[in-house]
Amino acid sequence: MTLIKSISGIRGTIGGRTGNGLTPIDIVKFTAAFGKILIQKTGNKKIIVGRDARQSGEMVNHLVVGTLQSIGADVVDLGLSTTPTVEIAVPLEKAAGGIILTASHNLGQWNALKLLNDKGEFISDVEGKEVLTLGESLDFDFAEVQDLGRVTADSSYLQKHIDAVLALEYVDVEAIRKADFKIAVDAVNSTGGIFIPALLEALGVQTIYKIHCEPNGQFPHNPEPLKEHLTDLSDAVLKNSADLGIAVDPDVDRLVFMMENGELFGEEYTLVAVADYILQYQKGNTVSNLSSTRALRDITQQHGGKYYAAAVGEVNVVTKMKEVDAVIGGEGNGGVIYPASHYGRDALVGVAIFLSHLAKLGKKVSEYRAGLPQYYMSKNKITLTPDLDIDNLLARMQEKYAHEDHSTIDGLKIDFAQEWVHLRKSNTEPIIRIYSEGPTQEAAEAVAQKIMKEIEEIIR
Repeated sequence: MTLIKSISGIRGTIGGRTGNGLTPIDIVKFTAAFGKILIQKTGNKKIIVGRDARQSGEMVNHLVVGTLQSIGADVVDLGLSTTPTVEIAVPLEKAAGGIILTASHNLGQWNALKLLNDKGEFISDVEGKEVLTLGESLDFDFAEVQDLGRVTADSSYLQKHIDAVLALEYVDVEAIRKADFKIAVDAVNSTGGIFIPALLEALGVQTIYKIHCEPNGQFPHNPEPLKEHLTDLSDAVLKNSADLGIAVDPDVDRLVFMMENGELFGEEYTLVAVADYILQYQKGNTVSNLSSTRALRDITQQHGGKYYAAAVGEVNVVTKMKEVDAVIGGEGNGGVIYPASHYGRDALVGVAIFLSHLAKLGKKVSEYRAGLPQYYMSKNKITLTPDLDIDNLLARMQEKYAHEDHSTIDGLKIDFAQEWVHLRKSNTEPIIRIYSEGPTQEAAEAVAQKIMKEIEEIIR
């Protein structure tokens, strides 16, 4: 069993012993600590809660809502929702913060508490450490019976989220309606099965082929929206001669497209395509994390903007976006952050912008993809053992490649002339991620294998 406490929240496998899995005791103590800190800092007792559809969600929701009541917080429970929906709800409700119950792309035995501040944005690393310290110490009182919090169920945010997307300046509903797209959707039996089809209907899409859209938490395949997991979507696109396939992860903050030929558009290129459209109308800078494709840099420069890289993690990307006043940004895992909407990865925003772009281009998705800067990525990982000194490993690799352009703001990224490779410890799993990119798939894989071999030699 696993419990990981990081900048990405409190994440773990359900069950096991306290501290070794995401047990009820762990859920209660960290929820109480976070709620206490929010109330103390803001003087506001209102906290938003929403969850994805995974099987443990109802149980975790009961624990979280009850715990927040027990410290005197008033809870607005959105029920089955999405991460970006909760992010939107926090400021609209003038709440102190929010908790999203989701383990994102992790398998069904995982769940997590994602923690938001009063702006609806992920809390900082410093704030996260405050929560962990207070949660471990249990140095706080619970409310007397007359001071217990109240719970309000609010199911209105599906429509509110869609309305907010439709109101975005560069979302062209009329163009999408006229294009008469046929679209297949794979929502891995989570809340995207509610939200994505509802958005498509609001955008005027009349032909929607829904697969795995029943929000019952029974993931039909690995929920991370990668090529090898999306064969059903590819089949649905081809069988129905659809113009496009859409896949999202369980909490709907990652977005992936399938081309009309049944091939993946590429999760790295979701942000590239959205930025290509937005930068036509809104000149400015872009940001992605260090593990994202160079294609965003190329597109940004083509439109006269400047590209910046941030450490991996949504909060790091958002911080950099604010620092450089970026008009669009996100992560190469299919995460689109559009500040005109809100500072969070939002698949609904990404869908609406991409369809607006596609409708105006008048091209097949594969034709558009062929005209974008061409890079190929290889994503690998090494499972960590308890005795492995990751800091020493990265230091030795940095010393080995000191003569190359490199960055240490997040693990180690080595920029070669034609390729790059990024080594970093995951925030969400006990692994080292090894991402590489090159002008061909063979080049990307070759540099990854070279680095992995050198790492294995050091470990031995």
